[in-house]
Amino acid sequence: MKIIVTGGAGFIGSNFIRYWLNKYPDDRLTNLDALTYAGNLENLREVEKNKNYKFIKGDICDENLVNDAVKGMDAIVHFAAESHVDRSIMDCRDFIRANVMGTRNLLDAAKNNGFVRFHHISTDEVFGSLGPRDKAFNERTPYDPRSPYSASKAASDHLVRAYWHTHKLPITISNCSNNYGPYQFPEKVIPLFITNLMAGKKVPVYGQGENIRDWIYVDDHNAGVDAIIKKGQIGETYCLGGNSELTNLELTKKILNLMGKGEEMIEYVADRPGHDLRYAMDFSKAANELGWRPAVSFEQGLKKTIEWYKNNNGWRQNIKSGEYLEYYKKNYLER
Repeated sequence: MKIIVTGGAGFIGSNFIRYWLNKYPDDRLTNLDALTYAGNLENLREVEKNKNYKFIKGDICDENLVNDAVKGMDAIVHFAAESHVDRSIMDCRDFIRANVMGTRNLLDAAKNNGFVRFHHISTDEVFGSLGPRDKAFNERTPYDPRSPYSASKAASDHLVRAYWHTHKLPITISNCSNNYGPYQFPEKVIPLFITNLMAGKKVPVYGQGENIRDWIYVDDHNAGVDAIIKKGQIGETYCLGGNSELTNLELTKKILNLMGKGEEMIEYVADRPGHDLRYAMDFSKAANELGWRPAVSFEQGLKKTIEWYKNNNGWRQNIKSGEYLEYYKKNYLER
């Protein structure tokens, strides 16, 4: 099988490439990534000499490059996206460009090159916000995006479905909850908190830390994508969750405890605009139809993640230092 993975130098994409090459060593994977601030070839050092792995540096908004890259492929697994909510609030132009226009380019390339199988990676954030007692999101939950980031992902989801209904392009979509694990760029909360504490810095908690998220270990997510590609019904969406709901304050205390730090290391900061209260994911459809469910408990995954960052300080020092990393260093890492 020949697969092109977009955004394969990012956090989830690079873990997917390692996962897939380990499980299916005879398949051929091409990684298409523009290497923006969160894309890092350091994430793939262990596979860069694999004869079945190829890297193309390129922008998914480059129509000619995308079309050429997709020729001869059996499947596209589309991870590439601008994904950080805070950054979308500051300026959402890059999010609209990459997440909507880039997805459209890939869909056209799939259609124009023999109707290549297309799997689209989405997010729970397209569904909006839940109350404390509301039922978890599922595949029938109406869309209600509340940030520029989630709005751009909702638009791309609708576009993918439109290509199925209009052109019969063979698509599937997965909406996942919050990922964590090794190689995650330290703008996201778990690696940010771990690396802050490693440096003796405090951890910034929005508001009073009451917002609730469901956490999924990255290898569990990629196993779910695998199951969808192999067994999912064309035209369908599958929700993937970690069965690990925590308030942000509960999450913070777990990290502090595992790293031997006290609550004096918490710094409460002003809440961000439009901060959704709760996300939770009902993955019963994936469990019933695909036989998938998360295998790594949050406690296991968090311990593995902390150990990885402790043992890979060189990776953190070598990651690409873009403008937003400089912003984050100034506002959080260097406090």
